[in-house]
Amino acid sequence: MDSINWTMTACTVCLMLTLHFTIQLASQHLLSWKKPKEQKAILVIIMMAPLYAIISYIGLIDFLGSKTFFTFLESVKECYEALVMAKFLALMYTYLNISISNNIVPDEIKGREIHHSFPMTLFQPRTVQLNHQRLKSLKYWTWQFVVIRPLCSILMISLQLLGTYPDWVSWTFTIILNISVSLALYSLVLFYHVFAKELAPHKPLAKFLCVKGIVFFCFWQGIALEILAAVGVIKSHHVWFDVEHIQEALQNIFVIVEMVFFAFYQQSAYSAAPYRQAQATMASGTTDKKKD
Repeated sequence: MDSINWTMTACTVCLMLTLHFTIQLASQHLLSWKKPKEQKAILVIIMMAPLYAIISYIGLIDFLGSKTFFTFLESVKECYEALVMAKFLALMYTYLNISISNNIVPDEIKGREIHHSFPMTLFQPRTVQLNHQRLKSLKYWTWQFVVIRPLCSILMISLQLLGTYPDWVSWTFTIILNISVSLALYSLVLFYHVFAKELAPHKPLAKFLCVKGIVFFCFWQGIALEILAAVGVIKSHHVWFDVEHIQEALQNIFVIVEMVFFAFYQQSAYSAAPYRQAQATMASGTTDKKKD
């Protein structure tokens, strides 16, 4: 019992730290509200860490919840993850003054080469020229996850409620989601490499690592725990706790701890300092005009 109390105390502290770092950063952006389009996307992105921590904490409190309940919690996290990936790409488009819907692509980036890597070379030429259609494809490759993730969640929860959710169905959804999230992440990586020079002032790598890091750790960590449970590494020695509940508890504990580091790192990656400086510069210019 002491170990359980200690674990819950540590997780509570981690959750409070994650909320503290996120609220602090969000407040800084709200107090330096200079570029709403960019900062709205940033607010959506930085809320990913506390959302993951809160949902994992709820799952940890309701340790003996049903499989359907755990699936619902995971679905909420992963659906928000899909939204964050779409918002991240939209943020990069804003930095580059690109608008796919309005067919706005700066002339200086048209014709730039895009180099695909395996396994995408099985479906795409290794080298293609950048144009409006290619940019639209990158957007679709990201947004497909925004659509597929909620659909899979609805189907998974529905099948569990109906009592028809065998292991092969679970693994089928896992494979589909793995391919989907990999394609979305691939499109973001490709976008970063193509526009690394133009995006350099905005610290895109640090921003991308925040998103990819959370997605990578949570997704593959969950897969690893499922495999460890399947091969018998994770075992249950208690009459009330089966292996599946222990696996879910471990995943929730890991996520709660990890989100502290991501929330802290986001303070640098998504700093409000550039917007404070722009606001100060604007205020200074207004003052100088009044003096004149």
